[in-house]
Amino acid sequence: MRRSNFALRLQPSLMEEARKAAASEGVALNQLINVAVAEKVSALRTEEYFRQRARRANRAETLRILERAGKGNTPVAGDELPVGWKARPARKAARKGRKQTA
Repeated sequence: MRRSNFALRLQPSLMEEARKAAASEGVALNQLINVAVAEKVSALRTEEYFRQRARRANRAETLRILERAGKGNTPVAGDELPVGWKARPARKAARKGRKQTA
């Protein structure tokens, strides 16, 4: 693995919190910063991945699949609805009362 150095300037209060977090985790400050940066990069890449997937989505097809999901199948043991559960109104019925904006 190739290593590189980077002078990181942190506010003193943030540096102190980072040191405390590293100590409580039992890792070096450098390791804590590496993991934090890796987590942030991963989150940003994941967000972009889902944005791209959403652009390719076919909403009509997705809703068609969801409409037929589970029809004719009894719930598997443990999948029953809790006693007293109340269903929300169907999406179409809930939208009828909304104003249409152009």
